[in-house]
Amino acid sequence: MKSENTVVSDESWRIDTPENVAFDYEVAGIGSRFLAAIVDTLLIVVLQVIVYVTLILVLRVIMGGLDLVGSSLSMWLLAIGGLLAFLFLWGYYLLFEMLWNGQSPGKRWVGLRVIRTDGTPISFVESLVRNLVRMVDFLPGLYGVGMVTMFINAQARRLGDLTAGTIVVYDRPTVTLESLTARPVSSPFLATSSAGTGLPVERLSSQDIQIAEDFMRRRGEFADDLGLAQRIAAMLLGKMGRPEGPLAEIYPINLIGTIVQAWRERGQKQP
Repeated sequence: MKSENTVVSDESWRIDTPENVAFDYEVAGIGSRFLAAIVDTLLIVVLQVIVYVTLILVLRVIMGGLDLVGSSLSMWLLAIGGLLAFLFLWGYYLLFEMLWNGQSPGKRWVGLRVIRTDGTPISFVESLVRNLVRMVDFLPGLYGVGMVTMFINAQARRLGDLTAGTIVVYDRPTVTLESLTARPVSSPFLATSSAGTGLPVERLSSQDIQIAEDFMRRRGEFADDLGLAQRIAAMLLGKMGRPEGPLAEIYPINLIGTIVQAWRERGQKQP
């Protein structure tokens, strides 16, 4: 589902889809990103120390008790160590962002995720670009250029993000449809319609249900889940010919889950 346009504010990133459904993401601030960077940097340093200690041990085994200073072999091994350190610094983020869908260990610990500005997961190309530009963001040291850029940019995007078309947002655990529909419900409307009775779901199109299912699958990723649920529920009720008044008394996410379940049960009953 591709977005038609993107509406931006200082604290959220809103994506409007062709189905007129908005998805909101809470933009990560400088403090959260800096904390994640500290965690990742410490892990990279630990990996580099392990590599250097291993190289020193290899040197001692190969060279025996000879003096290593000035040895051409030791120079070669130290050069390899420097190359490996560079690969750790650059490849660390690329590897984890691909394995963990836009997260490094630091971002996962803090609860952040890198996505494309259209709301879709980043690809290898975006991750490659943003991490190559990281070298520029790091200048003259301690992410000097990157910090200045994030202070200037309303969404705290560094040069790598601007170049790759990415943004860092807060990540939230996904809530499954089963866990949502299993919540206790006090509304009599939902209690009687949980099995699909009284809901004219035949008036809904497969595209309407797709929107509802997309929301339920991605529930927890948006900055304003309840507001988005209210808009989707109002759209579904409107197409079914039901008034929007009961929305004030019904938990919208439960209502969406009920409608989706009723649609599925109707499909199973049809020959």
